[in-house]
Amino acid sequence: MIRKTKRLFAMLFFATMTLIMAGQGATTSSMSGRVVDNNGQALPGATVVAVHVPSGTLYGATVNEEGFYLIQGMRPGGPYKVDVSFVGYTKKSYTDITLFLGETFDLNASLAESSQELTEVVVVGSKPSAFNSLKTGASVNISSQELTSMPSISRSINDFTRLSPLYGGSNSFAGRDGRYNNIVIDGSNFNNNFGLSSRNMPGGDAEPVSLDAIEEIQVNVAPFDVRQANFTGAGINAITRRGNNQYSASVYTYYRDQSFNGTKVADYKLPEAAKTSTKIIGARAGGPVIKDKLFFFLNGEYESSTVPGMEWQAYRQGVNNIGDPNVSRVPADSLTKFSNFLKTKFGYETGPFENYGSFAIENYKILARVDWNISQKHKFSLRYNTVRSTNDQLVNGTSAPNPRASSNRVSANAMSFKNTNYGFLNTVNSLSAELNSSITNSLSNQLLGTITLIQDTRTSNSDIFPFIDIWDGGSPLNAYMSAGYELFSFNNNVVNNVYTITDNITYKTGRHNITGGVSFEYLYFGNSFMRYGTSYYRFRDLNTFINHVNGVPGNQPIAFAITYSFDPNNPKPVAELGFGQLSAYLQDEYNILDNLKVTYGIRFDKPLYMNELITNPAVDALTFIDGLKLNLGAWPKSKFIPSPRVGFNWDVFGNKMLKVRGGTGIFTGRLPFVWFTNQPTNSGMLQNTVELTATAALDSIKFNPDPFYNLEGTNNKVPLFPKTAGTTPPSSIAGIDKEFKMPQVWRSSLAFDIKLPLDMSLTLEGTYTRDINAIVQKNLNLKYADAGVYNGPDKRPVWSTAGRKVYSSLSEAMLLTNTDQGYSWTFTAQLNFPIIKNFNGMFAYTASMAKDISGNPGSQAASAWSNNLSVRGQNKLDLSYSQYLTPHRLVGSLSYKIEYLKHAATTISVFYSGYIDGNFSYRYSNDFNNDGVNADLIYIPKDQTEITFEDFIVSGNVKYTAAQQASAFWLYVAQDKYLRNHLGQYAERNGAFFPWYHRFDVKILQDLFVNIGGNKNSLQITADILNFGNLLNPNWGIRKRLALSNGSILSSRIVSNTPVFKMVEAGGVLPTKTFENVNTTSSTWGLQIGLRYTFN
Repeated sequence: MIRKTKRLFAMLFFATMTLIMAGQGATTSSMSGRVVDNNGQALPGATVVAVHVPSGTLYGATVNEEGFYLIQGMRPGGPYKVDVSFVGYTKKSYTDITLFLGETFDLNASLAESSQELTEVVVVGSKPSAFNSLKTGASVNISSQELTSMPSISRSINDFTRLSPLYGGSNSFAGRDGRYNNIVIDGSNFNNNFGLSSRNMPGGDAEPVSLDAIEEIQVNVAPFDVRQANFTGAGINAITRRGNNQYSASVYTYYRDQSFNGTKVADYKLPEAAKTSTKIIGARAGGPVIKDKLFFFLNGEYESSTVPGMEWQAYRQGVNNIGDPNVSRVPADSLTKFSNFLKTKFGYETGPFENYGSFAIENYKILARVDWNISQKHKFSLRYNTVRSTNDQLVNGTSAPNPRASSNRVSANAMSFKNTNYGFLNTVNSLSAELNSSITNSLSNQLLGTITLIQDTRTSNSDIFPFIDIWDGGSPLNAYMSAGYELFSFNNNVVNNVYTITDNITYKTGRHNITGGVSFEYLYFGNSFMRYGTSYYRFRDLNTFINHVNGVPGNQPIAFAITYSFDPNNPKPVAELGFGQLSAYLQDEYNILDNLKVTYGIRFDKPLYMNELITNPAVDALTFIDGLKLNLGAWPKSKFIPSPRVGFNWDVFGNKMLKVRGGTGIFTGRLPFVWFTNQPTNSGMLQNTVELTATAALDSIKFNPDPFYNLEGTNNKVPLFPKTAGTTPPSSIAGIDKEFKMPQVWRSSLAFDIKLPLDMSLTLEGTYTRDINAIVQKNLNLKYADAGVYNGPDKRPVWSTAGRKVYSSLSEAMLLTNTDQGYSWTFTAQLNFPIIKNFNGMFAYTASMAKDISGNPGSQAASAWSNNLSVRGQNKLDLSYSQYLTPHRLVGSLSYKIEYLKHAATTISVFYSGYIDGNFSYRYSNDFNNDGVNADLIYIPKDQTEITFEDFIVSGNVKYTAAQQASAFWLYVAQDKYLRNHLGQYAERNGAFFPWYHRFDVKILQDLFVNIGGNKNSLQITADILNFGNLLNPNWGIRKRLALSNGSILSSRIVSNTPVFKMVEAGGVLPTKTFENVNTTSSTWGLQIGLRYTFN
């Protein structure tokens, strides 16, 4: 069904492409205003002509009967020259005008009657600022100048969105989860829509578009334009560079390696760093194909990094010693024996087990763009880009059927082979086409269509072969050797294709600008994941494995696992989701007064679930808590979701000295769609996973290089490996509430823009956000607490082991649903310095608060539920501090450029950020309430009578007495600000905060230029220095981490229904402090150097 839908949609898309094309992000700018005579009377029929000087692109409008004009679909940037003229009046010209992406430039003109002495009045230097903008909500624009001059080593868009005062780290804005942002480049969806990784854009470790191809970035948190949608965090819009009338090109390279990092954190000297390097080479070029009409832009970039791969060496008696640096306990002759046996017996090549070099991370990206000025009324652009990224990875550490090994598969205790490793292959291909038309003087249209094709897959050098863990035969057993096809990489593939079509039309009449539009977006997801897809075997030791293969009785595996498809004709099943969103919207920008504009409108979004699901009868038969059932064969109901909004922009005195702006409205966003594909993936109708560890079941398992040997023919153990879907429920179930709604918030903002002397400005801005439909996960297989409470002051509910699950055979039965609890607010004070004599900058302070029910801290339904810390259990979460909260943040940027000797220039830019560096929770290290989840917040005793310690015993000896631990605990509490202020209370989720962290990043650009043939050619040397303060003083710029891992301070044991406790060690001793220095290169300075040659 979904394949037919995809083919039909593709045909409709391409058939419609030449007629209707549009998107949800801002790609252009606008200009509007009023033209009057010296008496303030409207001049209907006056003409406004704007020329983008670098390209000669013309835009025009005629003033209407009320004196107003509107020009849409304009190229962001500039400079522009704008001529305002009317018969019998002196023409007025404005120069050096720059337009911000996604904003409307406010340009009013007053014309005087013409005279012979004066035929034209020229106004110079209309710089972009809050006073020339008609924006209503909270937004920040990052210009091409800032992209060039501000420090960045990763050359990522994310390095520049932090210029927003509302940025909170980890791509979050205003205390909201960064996964709820919407990133759009040239109108194309560039989100990590699936949400399996922590990155916010597709392309793996590569940036999907080179920074050299980006022209401008806009960060919107509260835009009240109904065309801006699909986010409850921030809407991030970016546009790519375009060609102009002058040919220009640039070739560049950047480099850094391990020696480009600091080596001291305070008095601590970092150990010698392993060899790493990153090299970037690239080029860009642009110019006219036909002057004033047709332009091109090209960019290509290649990035290559090497990082330490597998540095362990096998043990060789007389050559090295166990315990030496990077020497494993595994003998080389045992690894050789294992490899040779697999080669001789099965023809399988393991690859070497050591000395196979560094790991490589590589990517290349290409972008091409064409802009065509068809006429003054019609402008067309077409952009294509592609990126391909590869990344070598070491074999998974310990994951396997329980019990797991305590040591990683590559470590001091274990070794693996080269072909057991895997890699990531990430590709992105994107096409964007846009047509902006001025149909009549009153009617304009924006048409944009996009395609984005994303694929994230795993690669392997191994032939298809079972994964084999050989343990050490000791007591307890532990990892020793591993070989085979990496156990989580077979058929591990995610495809995400995104298609958008939209049409926006604007009609200008009198004092009204009426915009209406429709949009359709289609997202296809195909998720393949088969853990143990080539089968998994675990043997007690190497001799047991060899004897087993040779048919010696009594040498059975100690674990076996496999995932297989229920459809014999489709051995690689795909969980599919076809999600569409149909949108319609209408708004009016009403100039109530010459100095007051109100924007009001409404948007309707309807989610469409465009593929059919197969229900599992075995799951249908289950009844969970509160009599609830899960229907895995149906998606949520599809309903239109309204999003009304209203905003205003008021020039209080009409002289652009004080502006008040703001608005309120509903914003509807998206979620990581992996939470949707959890339902078909875990339905038990596509594939089945079996893990065997019981001796009785393993007696019949025989090793064979054919992954499905134990499932086929006479070897098929039907009770162990059912072949018919729907006969049994899967061990882990994930469903979606049939009343589920996409994330939705009510957001308001109010701002004051105040003009100060020396052309400076001060902005005071506040935002408030209330959750309407936030996301929360619930486990319907967890019963309500049934074991009362413990003795003592802690009265939280507890569970009995036998009675905590509705069905003991199920790990969990997850339900994706909504809650209306949660809110956030921000207040920002920002001072902006204008561009005066090559100097500009800004400084801002933001105070924030954000609380939620769940931060959904996981990429799978079960982990997003179980990783929430709680008092009453994960099904009864309390409103608490968001993990994305940054309560205080200072941010500033300064840039200064000086030219000298007629052929040289130096630019120095500084970016500063100071902020509370995250929050954390105090928790028990074990499952305190016995609900099956190790995620319990502690009760903080109010005095020594409320907590009882027991001796800390190691190997039969008392390491710390109960009294020693009690003393250490209360000394720790006394030095910890959060604990000593919350005695006698439960710890709050994310309630404790890290200290302030301050950092300066610096960029130095040295230009040497010369004119050749009348054109400026320059050689530029750059140095990007992160954490510059640490370069000056090793005590500066140091990050802090918890001395206690994850905030786990106590472990508990229940004796006669009374908890007794032990302190958790930190680094092998009892903790004495909350924080310690992060003694890694994240606390030191880092450098990247660059070389660029540019000619025009």
